[in-house]
Amino acid sequence: MATVKDVAKEAQVSVATVSRVINHSPKASKNAIQAVNAAMKKLGYRPNAAARALVSQSTQTMGVLVGDVSDPFFGIMVKAIDTIATEQGKHLLIGNGYHSAKKERDIIELLISQGCEALVIHSKSLTAEELITFANEIPGLVLINRFIPEIADRCIALDNQKGSYLATDFLIKHGHQHIGYICSNHDIEDTEQRKAGYLQALKDHGLAHFESHIEYGTPDEEGGEQAMTKLLAKGLPLTAIATYNDYMAAGALAALEESNIEVPSRMSIIGFDNGLIAKYLHPKLTTVRYPIQKMAENAATLALKLANKEKPVTDTMMFVPTLVKRLSVIKR
Repeated sequence: MATVKDVAKEAQVSVATVSRVINHSPKASKNAIQAVNAAMKKLGYRPNAAARALVSQSTQTMGVLVGDVSDPFFGIMVKAIDTIATEQGKHLLIGNGYHSAKKERDIIELLISQGCEALVIHSKSLTAEELITFANEIPGLVLINRFIPEIADRCIALDNQKGSYLATDFLIKHGHQHIGYICSNHDIEDTEQRKAGYLQALKDHGLAHFESHIEYGTPDEEGGEQAMTKLLAKGLPLTAIATYNDYMAAGALAALEESNIEVPSRMSIIGFDNGLIAKYLHPKLTTVRYPIQKMAENAATLALKLANKEKPVTDTMMFVPTLVKRLSVIKR
């Protein structure tokens, strides 16, 4: 395996010159750059990333913590971050937290130990206190989909309660008074915020809240199907269902089809997130848009600017969801 000394000998320059070329020093002449690059190509030499980091004081990497990268939601998030990172000559290191405090903590520690100065963190299980500690340690750490008042200027979040309120309000304004809610059973702030939005909309319209109208499940198709099945088994006079996310809505649609209940003629249903699945369901799903791509772009830009000690341009920190009207809701 070729060494830096071999490259210097082949290019007929000093080791110091090779180092300057590798680390893109402005002191390297055009002739030296050409000679060193030609020698590295001929010898098959690849600069050691760790060694370059010692010289440049930067690993050129950006860390990202997601819940589960196999989830299309996080796929969109990572792609948006990668686009911004690539523009700045950075590469991503990605870890899955799976909504586990231990795994989230371990991933953040790993990303820091790997020299990532800019971090975009999607953490739902670590306490606010622990995340504040990490933020104080790493100036380029930004939270996404999490709001902590003490570090509000480092948080890119969505008003989840507002989104669920909009969904329920939309159903009520379409004449529905008996509205069920399919809720996630994950113990995270999104769950409480979205349920709170549903309850607040009922209250503001003078409609009674019945705990029997709410069922819980894992925030996926299976959880939604099981929750809808439980609601149907109660024999409630429901005419509409608001759901925690589009996947639970998809599961609910499956349960309704199994019971020969047509949507939306007999039951209206509304989702949350406006994921890729929403417009391919039958009927096409009315839902709440979660602007994760734009949020991720803002988070990545903010993290990189903070890591570079640049003053970030004021931009949207708290995003407001909007309705996407399709075919799964009709007037009563």
